[in-house]
Amino acid sequence: MSKETFYITTPIYYPSGKLHIGNSYTTIACDALARYKRLMGFDVFYLTGTDEHGLKIEQKAEELGISPKQYVDDMATDIKKLWKTLDISYDKFIRTTDEYHEAAIQKIFEQLLAQDDIYLGEYAGWYSVSDEEFFTETQLAEIYRDENGKVIGGKAPSGHEVEWVKEESYFFRMGKYADRLLEYYNEHPDFIQPESRKNEMVNNFIKPGLEDLAVSRTTFTWGVPVKSNPKHVVYVWIDALANYITALGYGSDDDSLFKKYWPANVHMVGKEIVRFHTIYWPIMLMALDLPLPKKVFGHGWLLMKDGKMSKSKGNVVYPEMLVERYGLDALRYYLMRAIPFGSDGVFTPEDFVSRVNYDLANDLGNLLNRTVSMINKYCQGVVPAYRSQVTAFDGDLSTTAANVISKYHNAMDAMEFNVALAEVWTLISRANKYIDETEPWVLARDEERKAELESVMVHLAESLRIVAILLQPVMTQTPKEIFRQLGLDPETISMLNIHFGEFPTDTKVVEKGTPIFPRLEVEPEVAYIKEQMSGGKVEEVEVDWNPEETELVSVKEKQIKYDDFDKIELKIAEVIDAKKVEGADKLLQFRLDAGDESDRQILSGIAEFYPDPEKLVGKKVVVVANLKPRKMRGEVSQGMILSAEDENGQLKIVEAPDMPNGSVIA
Repeated sequence: MSKETFYITTPIYYPSGKLHIGNSYTTIACDALARYKRLMGFDVFYLTGTDEHGLKIEQKAEELGISPKQYVDDMATDIKKLWKTLDISYDKFIRTTDEYHEAAIQKIFEQLLAQDDIYLGEYAGWYSVSDEEFFTETQLAEIYRDENGKVIGGKAPSGHEVEWVKEESYFFRMGKYADRLLEYYNEHPDFIQPESRKNEMVNNFIKPGLEDLAVSRTTFTWGVPVKSNPKHVVYVWIDALANYITALGYGSDDDSLFKKYWPANVHMVGKEIVRFHTIYWPIMLMALDLPLPKKVFGHGWLLMKDGKMSKSKGNVVYPEMLVERYGLDALRYYLMRAIPFGSDGVFTPEDFVSRVNYDLANDLGNLLNRTVSMINKYCQGVVPAYRSQVTAFDGDLSTTAANVISKYHNAMDAMEFNVALAEVWTLISRANKYIDETEPWVLARDEERKAELESVMVHLAESLRIVAILLQPVMTQTPKEIFRQLGLDPETISMLNIHFGEFPTDTKVVEKGTPIFPRLEVEPEVAYIKEQMSGGKVEEVEVDWNPEETELVSVKEKQIKYDDFDKIELKIAEVIDAKKVEGADKLLQFRLDAGDESDRQILSGIAEFYPDPEKLVGKKVVVVANLKPRKMRGEVSQGMILSAEDENGQLKIVEAPDMPNGSVIA
């Protein structure tokens, strides 16, 4: 019986500079999902690669005095080396300079031209070389004018300079497929994830009307020539996006992989290129009469405290540095745990070191060290046979494990990697608490309680076995070391049908366990990472600080006591629906999952700040849960959503951490 297939892709990376942890974040996320699906019995094909054509590459090579091909060859070698360092288990690495890809692109272009989906015209507009994108004047973030008020340049939304470009170009008839694309969105509600990305595509791009898309260039030559008109090169939209099918042999003599794996189960992309993957790419596939991918997941950005990573800001973090100093699994764990997938996340050296110390060294590392040490001390190094319900705490530990396993699978299938890891740490925390509850050092003093002591030892070993199994997709080395210290053979362990209580009897643990994550000295390590981020140029300024001398600023007249604050119940709630209240200019009506028996409703007078309230769907917010309900405009309001307002009167909803709905904020 053949396995069910699973095809996952990263975006193909543009090799105009060294890749940083933001690129690694996407690739590790795809790797975690690919590994998970393999462990669950799927026939997985994982694709990554490089987008190697375009004016920016041509200019980079010219600056270095080498050919574009030599430049991209060197960059592709470096990227493959990085993926090896990060233990990325890709099945194929495509380069858009590969001959088979270029040949397929020419075929695709000629087919679309013959179908009249592409036509020859002339384009004039503001062009950003760095973004490889044209912009209208209204789309520019900043406009430069001469003394007569004439527009002479400006900046794209990305901050890159634009220049006026006028040239002959081939155009793709986008509008021809707009209605069909909207219909597809409606029939496949999970096609674009998270949901907020779909609302953005519909409201900002499709409903205003899709303009025909320029798909060729004549102002540079580094690209795939149009076969029937070689002075044109195929522009990035067709050249790069089609990699997902050409990598499988589409347009070649052997398309067996294409027939086996297409359509893709998920394209993983950064939110800045969701438009290209959910508008341009589906329309291209419709024109080619091919199935559309099942899902496009647009994750958020990995940011620094001062915004996006930039060499000029001195805030770029390269993965090689973190792996070399702290180990691969520390980086892979941090990226998948600390950042809610789909939302933006912020990297700080302090948070990274804290995660390593508390999650990895304290919680997981200590649990393994204590367990191996106690099994050696109390059971001659041999894990006793499993028996349930021997101590008063056994049942709760095994129930916790069963719940964790179920929630973990749900989270992994939903690509909520941080939630999946949080579930694993629920089991780790419960096992650590179990040690304190059962007090094995006390049980060991009483021969009559030997059965209880043995039950504690096997329950701890079994908890660690399950933890190691569940960590395998994200952490590629740690689970093997846990298995080794527990005396287990990783080759005999399956992710499928995991149940608590299946630890092999009479297994011998190692005689002396070794810490899998040594604890870090916080200040020196934070300073080291900051120094590496800034290229070795860090000047620390010592500031004398006495908190008692700080003048506290408050907009309220009276300070309150803790007992007053303790009466307020704050909870995390997820926005299920948000819309304007009919007849009320200022009110929004929210439907929220706050962990109650059913959804609750809250009305909030913030409509002027959120003209498109549906964009709030899926966000986690903080609500005052025990506020007495009241009626507004005939609708009940069961609480209050917290928001923040600046001195200019601008207001934003307070977004909550990615914790389960109904979690209490204390």
